[in-house]
Amino acid sequence: MDTYKIVFLDSITIGSASLDPIRKLGEFVEYKTTTPDQTAGRIADADIIISNKVRIFKPEMDAAKKLKLICVAATGTNNIDTEYALSKGIPVKNVCAYSTESVVQTTFMHILSLVGHTQFYDSYVKSGQYGQSGIFTCPTTQFTRLAGKTMGIIGLGTIGERVAQVASAFGMNVIYYSTQGKAHNDKYRMLPLQELLAQSDVVTIHCPLNGRTNALIGYKELQSMKRNAILVNVARGGIVVEQDLADAIDNGIIAGAAADVFTTEPIGENHPYLKMSKKENIILSPHIAWNSYEDVDALIKGIAENIRTFS
Repeated sequence: MDTYKIVFLDSITIGSASLDPIRKLGEFVEYKTTTPDQTAGRIADADIIISNKVRIFKPEMDAAKKLKLICVAATGTNNIDTEYALSKGIPVKNVCAYSTESVVQTTFMHILSLVGHTQFYDSYVKSGQYGQSGIFTCPTTQFTRLAGKTMGIIGLGTIGERVAQVASAFGMNVIYYSTQGKAHNDKYRMLPLQELLAQSDVVTIHCPLNGRTNALIGYKELQSMKRNAILVNVARGGIVVEQDLADAIDNGIIAGAAADVFTTEPIGENHPYLKMSKKENIILSPHIAWNSYEDVDALIKGIAENIRTFS
């Protein structure tokens, strides 16, 4: 078997997990981070590139004269010009479904935190207000029960269907919107987007970012939702118009939201979510839904398997 030079451009994204399954497959070069102006030079003599979020487009591929394979250390491939890679005969391999259970868990972590007012109750007790109240409970703030409510899922793929199963276990009614416009699951009812938004108490997003879904949810769509509804995005930041979501929450159009993904990552200090007047109504996490111990290990093994099956 040929010995390939394998270059991992942003291994910091994997954290402290062992890369030995990949390291033993060839001449392995690891960069913790790579800036756009460094990419071409670092992959010039690479046979195999591994990238989580570093962009590999036409200029980078043209600079890598020996390039035979691009491995994405993720499921989404929107940081790779896959069409240009195909035109050059360079396979692009991602790792599918390795983090499904963790993304589903993160989805419900956010849902339960929002409808259960977790942050408020925690602060109420720790601040001493509960101890000074003289009452055994907190009668001023009540949480929302999920049973009997409607869950609207945008994108009923592998992750979306698992979210539907968990929502059903909570006693929720599940409906979905297909971003491809095709009904492909007879267990749940498919609706047009506006109808789904109007009927749902909770909306979760689990579709890829592409030409059909970019800016799919803007102010007009948010106005279709119930005023006590919440929106959870663990898919890709660009699917939601972030300024519109911030404005919708501040204006009372919807009750709240959670986001694990952002159009630009990491976010800057002037991001709309950080400038909201009702920050308590949005929960933010730093793109971690895929990042459980178990699933990072599965991701590394998946990358290694993609390299092995290629060679």
